[in-house]
Amino acid sequence: MKKHIRPLVIILIVLILGAGTYFLFFRDRPLSSKHNYVTYKSFSAAINSSEVESAVIEKDRITFSMGGSEYITENPHSDTLAERLLSSGASVTDNSDFSATYVLDILFDVVFFGAIAFGIFKLLQYSNRTFKVVRSTDVSFKDIAGMDNLKKDMAFLVDVLKSPKKYEGRIRPVKGVILEGPPGNGKTLFAKALAHETDVNFIATKGADFQSALMSMSARKLKMLFNKARRHRPCIVFIDEFDSIGERRNYAGTGIDKENNRLITTMLNEMDGFIPFSGLLVIAATNSYASLDPALIRPGRFDLKYTIGNPDYETRLELIGLYTKGKSLSSELSSDYLAGLLDGQSCAAIEAVLNEAQSICQMQNSTEISSEILISAAQKIGIKLNIKNRK
Repeated sequence: MKKHIRPLVIILIVLILGAGTYFLFFRDRPLSSKHNYVTYKSFSAAINSSEVESAVIEKDRITFSMGGSEYITENPHSDTLAERLLSSGASVTDNSDFSATYVLDILFDVVFFGAIAFGIFKLLQYSNRTFKVVRSTDVSFKDIAGMDNLKKDMAFLVDVLKSPKKYEGRIRPVKGVILEGPPGNGKTLFAKALAHETDVNFIATKGADFQSALMSMSARKLKMLFNKARRHRPCIVFIDEFDSIGERRNYAGTGIDKENNRLITTMLNEMDGFIPFSGLLVIAATNSYASLDPALIRPGRFDLKYTIGNPDYETRLELIGLYTKGKSLSSELSSDYLAGLLDGQSCAAIEAVLNEAQSICQMQNSTEISSEILISAAQKIGIKLNIKNRK
């Protein structure tokens, strides 16, 4: 059976069981329309005169035999009814306890424990699928323009990670680093390149991976991440969209706030649990540093913060060199001119506009990218070029 069909089959079975329960136990069945119906008053009189031979007490009715015939009447749910019948000499079968409530209790237990088992299964499956340990990311520092000081500093941190004895007793190793700045400037790419350049294990995840419909499951996922990282040290743990799990704690008391607080507490415990030279380094990327909880970003947890902003002029020149490889540009589009046009744009925006310009060039069967094509590409993807701002 295909995987996407199984949930539908399970839902169908539950619906059938629910419908069957309803029709068997809940649906009102008018007694007055049934054959051999008698009023409860007549039934009570028959008990008093010992005419009732046997009776079956159900949830909403009583079926009884009298004079060789069967009759039906209402069940008043009297506590003394069974005793009266037995005292009159009638045999009694009480099926009133075996009701829809009993069936629903069983169904609830099955669904409840099934949900727990399913949650545990998905959690284990989630760990194996999401927290993948990567040895080489096939992204190097050559693929990243600029950030020279950051590359140097991070290379030193990873050297401490790989060679702890060289630094033991002389420095306190950094536990965490935060990369902050506007989106599209290579924070994730830099973390991947760092893992490749330093040849250590690398686990990449993002804040959204820790969201869960089950309470406390988010914190459990976070613990699983760090347990896996410890088993594969030296290891770099990269958490993108960090603000979605490290946002400043709110004590309003809602379920979402409590879950967020639980996540942050777990993160603090995991960071504090790092022993010196434990072989772990956490790199967190965020577009909103100001929203992070102060307890997370204090020294001793995330010690260092690097701001990765939009590229400066020299970095834009490097990016243009990277992104124009294999592209033919008209003579008017020099690297200096392009760097001026793309001032204030992110790395991703620069790559996008040059890529779109090449696409338009090929669609028009043009041999080179002209100013008109570049402007058209920028307009198409919503980027405003600085026509007057060129070096």
